Amino acid sequence: MKTVRVGALTLGDGRIYIQSMLNVPADDIKGSVRQAEALEKAGCEIIRAAVPDLKNVPLISALKKAVSVPIVADIHFDYRIALACVEAGVDKVRINPGNIGGVENVRAVADACSKRGVPIRIGVNSGSLEKELLQKYGSPTPEALVESALGHVKLLNDCDFDNIVISIKSSDVKRTIAAYRLLSERTEYPLHLGVTEAGTERMGLIKSAVGIGSLLCDGIGDTIRVSLTADPVSEVYAAKDILKACGLGRGVEIVSCPTCGRTKIDLIGLANNVEERLKNVDKPIKVAVMGCAVNGPGEAREADIGIAGGNGEGLIFKRREILRKVPEDMLLDELMKEIEKL
Repeated sequence: MKTVRVGALTLGDGRIYIQSMLNVPADDIKGSVRQAEALEKAGCEIIRAAVPDLKNVPLISALKKAVSVPIVADIHFDYRIALACVEAGVDKVRINPGNIGGVENVRAVADACSKRGVPIRIGVNSGSLEKELLQKYGSPTPEALVESALGHVKLLNDCDFDNIVISIKSSDVKRTIAAYRLLSERTEYPLHLGVTEAGTERMGLIKSAVGIGSLLCDGIGDTIRVSLTADPVSEVYAAKDILKACGLGRGVEIVSCPTCGRTKIDLIGLANNVEERLKNVDKPIKVAVMGCAVNGPGEAREADIGIAGGNGEGLIFKRREILRKVPEDMLLDELMKEIEKL
């Protein structure tokens, strides 16, 4: 596996980094900075920004001053924008080498990035596949996506550039999974995972969890972005949850039972409140919110700390040991006190 430095991060070091993208118009620098600050606070580790025009390049400098995470410039068609962003101190450039105007322009970008130690992410999407590959394969098949990506890699390699990250995204989940699996067999470059145009917050999260999660469980991927038609901060929290579900997350993992006729407390409300209170806690612990004694310390035996509900009251337990019984309205506060001790 090759490693690639993006700012202070090393892709390919075994850790999965969370990425998101600004959706404020590039002309709105103040708004973009506010959103970048919110993303960093939420736990985003790499922030990408569209730079559609040369006049938008000052956005890069403003973002670099405002946040400490690496900044990626997303550029299409005009290679001069890439050159200007590199000069402005961007940490990575995302381009499609085939749409910036020929080998001479690709070499100019590659040379500029090489001098500054800036990696290039090759971004291939099923919706923008080359016409000749569509004719060859009949549709944006996994094989077509991989051939496109490796063709762009060769284009950069021919320019003596090897500091590369690759993404090959589709809005079709099964196609995305198959394409990344095939690509991982044929390259050692770090891979950025995502299901593109995944949809609204609800459906986009489901499609991303299936697509990204399947690949992560295969051991594939170095950075991830959950693409949602929503506030980008929601993408960050969704990415965290996907990582936790795959056993790769950092921070608190919450387990809770689905409730049944034995439940005598407001478990749904309690579980939601626990999730909200813990969403920015970084402790690597498992917290259980269970509805009754049947699903309490027994079924949640792997939890570090937890609640088991009763009739207007509940148990606080720690690693299968019951600590005490408390009234229902005190359960959340008492749970938080125990978590603070861990």
